[in-house]
Amino acid sequence: MTLRILLLGKNGQVGWELQRSLSVLGELIALDRHSPDLCGDLANLRGLAQTVRTVRPHVIVNAAAHTAVDKAESEPELARTLNALAPDVLAQEAAKLGALLVHYSTDYVFDGSGTRPWIETDTPAPLNVYGRTKLEGERLIAAACPRHLIFRTSWVYGARGGNFAKTMLRLAQERERLTVIDDQIGAPTGADLLADVTAHAIRSVLRQPQQAGLYHLAAGGETSWHGYAKYVLAQTQTAQSTIKLIATVVDPVPTNAFPTPARRPLNSRLDTTKLQDAFGLSLQPWQQGVARMLGEVLRGAA
Repeated sequence: MTLRILLLGKNGQVGWELQRSLSVLGELIALDRHSPDLCGDLANLRGLAQTVRTVRPHVIVNAAAHTAVDKAESEPELARTLNALAPDVLAQEAAKLGALLVHYSTDYVFDGSGTRPWIETDTPAPLNVYGRTKLEGERLIAAACPRHLIFRTSWVYGARGGNFAKTMLRLAQERERLTVIDDQIGAPTGADLLADVTAHAIRSVLRQPQQAGLYHLAAGGETSWHGYAKYVLAQTQTAQSTIKLIATVVDPVPTNAFPTPARRPLNSRLDTTKLQDAFGLSLQPWQQGVARMLGEVLRGAA
């Protein structure tokens, strides 16, 4: 039997990498919200349900979401539809088919207190609309579909599209000093890592259904946005790329120096022990993934 996989959000950073990692597992039907023949729009709940009924997938991978954290504060109903109600529809339809549902969540379900990395059983307490709607999505999935994989992750980047590293490189070519937040701590996590772990976990759960559940998934180690920025600039200079940086100083500042509509958690550390033990994985330090992504970006700029 050929495994049939339905992927939603194919053109996002994670969805783009998932097209690569999932394609080797079986037949992949990849959609975005503009797909012409099947509905991949999470805002269209009825159309979404019909898509699942038409495709009858063995695995549904939902890489689509409302991820504009500040914008969610002013459009909470849309955020709830995309992040909670649509996943609930997918979970209900997956349960009817006996399909596995894979979904991505966030460290923003926590309040960011303390310094200890969060484990899966810690009590969530989101600070903003985005976090609240993502938490509701998790809970609706767990209630409706026992065969699920939910991956909480943080600080996601991809070589394709915009990301923090590219922003720092652009600003470092325009300014002599940069100012970057230093009191939010997490691990920059590559979309390619998320996609590869997802494919591995799907294969494993299809063989061992008891492995289904909630997992934290992020690159190893930790840093601040300030540390991340300094690493990006140092790597670029070491690479002797054609990009000419004029920034010589990166000043650290606290979160409150940049007020935003949505409150951000200070502690975004995620403990990935459960994931690594369950699936026999070793998640490498965040620097490795960022260095590889920068290599692609710098080659593209040459």
